[in-house]
Amino acid sequence: MTADDPARRELTEQILGAEQDERRRIALFLHDGPVQSLSGVALMLDAALDLIERNRADEAIDVMEKALARTRTTVGELRDLSFSLEPVVLRDQGLAMAMSALAEDRGMEHGFRVEIDVTAAEVLGERSQAALYEIVREAFEGAIRRGPPTLFSVRADRAAPDSVEVTIHDNAPSERRRRSIEVLEERARTLGAALSVTHGDDGTTMRLQLPTYAASE
Repeated sequence: MTADDPARRELTEQILGAEQDERRRIALFLHDGPVQSLSGVALMLDAALDLIERNRADEAIDVMEKALARTRTTVGELRDLSFSLEPVVLRDQGLAMAMSALAEDRGMEHGFRVEIDVTAAEVLGERSQAALYEIVREAFEGAIRRGPPTLFSVRADRAAPDSVEVTIHDNAPSERRRRSIEVLEERARTLGAALSVTHGDDGTTMRLQLPTYAASE
């Protein structure tokens, strides 16, 4: 595929658009979440200082305890955002370990069985692994929102010498909102991947067909 290939140009535009959408999402989250929360903490601390100056120490302590609780919540939100952007375990230990850690966390929290076998996807480049991780994470959240399921599975196979196929399945009730599927389709396009979604009596199955060039960034 040459630099002038229309399909490649279209893919580049889709990737840039997806990245812009992600930056916008993060900016809105920071503005409406942590920034507002920390602004509230600053006001609470100002109030506590005023109470101390007026010798109302008990009331000041109460306000400071509330400020501390809000600060801890905000730190948690920022930690979650940092993990979402680049899970440390993904960078340090690879895709299989990162997905296993995600599965253990979400499965234990919501009480469902998780099966992960993505060793075949370790051939993908770093950026592709990060994008695939996000797709699986969003599929997890979607299944939990719809169910939660009793089973969630992710499997990667070398479908052919020039491709990797990733199958994501859950047995929660089927997704009814087209927008949720479109988000996953957009992420798949950033990988140059084909995504198919099927619904059945046993739940939802998504298949991603990743081309060879996604593994050689």
